[in-house]
Amino acid sequence: MIELNASSEDREQVVSAIGLAVMRWQDATQSYDEAVGAKWGLSSAERHCLGLLHGGPQSAGAVATVTGLTPAAVTALIDRLEARGLLTRTRSLEDRRKVVIEQTELTRQLSARYYGDIAREGEKVIGTFSDTELKTILRFVSAALDLQRDQIARLKAEAPGDP
Repeated sequence: MIELNASSEDREQVVSAIGLAVMRWQDATQSYDEAVGAKWGLSSAERHCLGLLHGGPQSAGAVATVTGLTPAAVTALIDRLEARGLLTRTRSLEDRRKVVIEQTELTRQLSARYYGDIAREGEKVIGTFSDTELKTILRFVSAALDLQRDQIARLKAEAPGDP
């Protein structure tokens, strides 16, 4: 945990400490995800796909959006994960041209094994904050996510090699 000493109540120092803490949190999250991926032989795109499915069934198009892969590459990714028993693929009932991707029981078990403790411990941490603090945290996290998404879109819109 990053501690603020008595002399760091200055707003600029607190803002700087928050920025540093967020960078460390991002790095730690990425390192953990990479370690889980290495243990199970999953690429970054495969981990992103499985993470997306944690929220429920998704279209192949949604997988393409989150991974940044082409439709052909998404098909290959889905093929690999389906062959390993990590997802299922079915045709949409509304539009037979669309594919619906869902996680399997194996994926749920792996998620519980490697992310369950983090979720439970995180709930304990969240439980230490007041309702007002939680609203502020949610506002910050939501704004930070919007900022990241905007920056990703900006980067993707740039021509390759632009400084």
